[in-house]
Amino acid sequence: MSGLPGFGFLRNLIERRSLLFQMVRRDFERRYVGSIGGWLWGLAQPLVLLLSWTFVFHICLKMGVPPGQGTSNYTLFLFTGYLPWMLFSETLTRSSTSLLENSNLITKTVFPSEMIPVSVFFSSLVNHGLTFAIALIAVIFFDGGISYFVWLLPVYILLLGLLSIGLSWMIAAFQVYLRDTAQVVTVVLSLWFWVTPIFIDIEQIPERFRWLPALNPLSFLVKAYRERILTHRLPDWSELAFLAASSGLAFLLGGLVFKQLKKGFADVL
Repeated sequence: MSGLPGFGFLRNLIERRSLLFQMVRRDFERRYVGSIGGWLWGLAQPLVLLLSWTFVFHICLKMGVPPGQGTSNYTLFLFTGYLPWMLFSETLTRSSTSLLENSNLITKTVFPSEMIPVSVFFSSLVNHGLTFAIALIAVIFFDGGISYFVWLLPVYILLLGLLSIGLSWMIAAFQVYLRDTAQVVTVVLSLWFWVTPIFIDIEQIPERFRWLPALNPLSFLVKAYRERILTHRLPDWSELAFLAASSGLAFLLGGLVFKQLKKGFADVL
């Protein structure tokens, strides 16, 4: 297992965890340097977006919460489903240019470049934790309590991390050679968002199109977040197995691609 590229990188990251911590801290602080609001701006954008969506889809279009979701509050339904997507999309978008932004580290020093996309994920995870805390407070306030299965969410966050980092390794490496990669990622994420059942439940998708969420790991992550926070439903072990397999595959494939392409980083950058 340690000989596989993704897990080899993982072993190196564990061994260099102090360096990773410093990179995450530097990345998080750099994002809000010179800002009066600081890290609060990281909460403002998703909250404003969710309030806008709630106004349009709940108040104006009067979309209701599908049955069996553990809440009748559409904002909570939308908020809890948006949480994993927000972490995923932020990681991929910011990782796409992360190697170029840190080219001085790669070209002038002996530096483990694979740590850069990983630090982006953990920096985004800090914002995710803050937004997640707001979601829990909102659920407790409006629904009177949270599911006692919420403690299982770290398992899904781990799988989300493997998926995000694996794809980020590939995207960041491709961007070094193909500078249009970041633009392609933006377009793909826009499409991916709308084939992920965030505004609706999977059961509301017409039967002939249900193969789309069935092949989409984010569909199961959105569903898992909602169920672990809003309902007392046990996890679907077949869905968890699919998530584990797809996340592990993405992590391994990303590690393999990055390992092959990083050999030429110094020359191209």
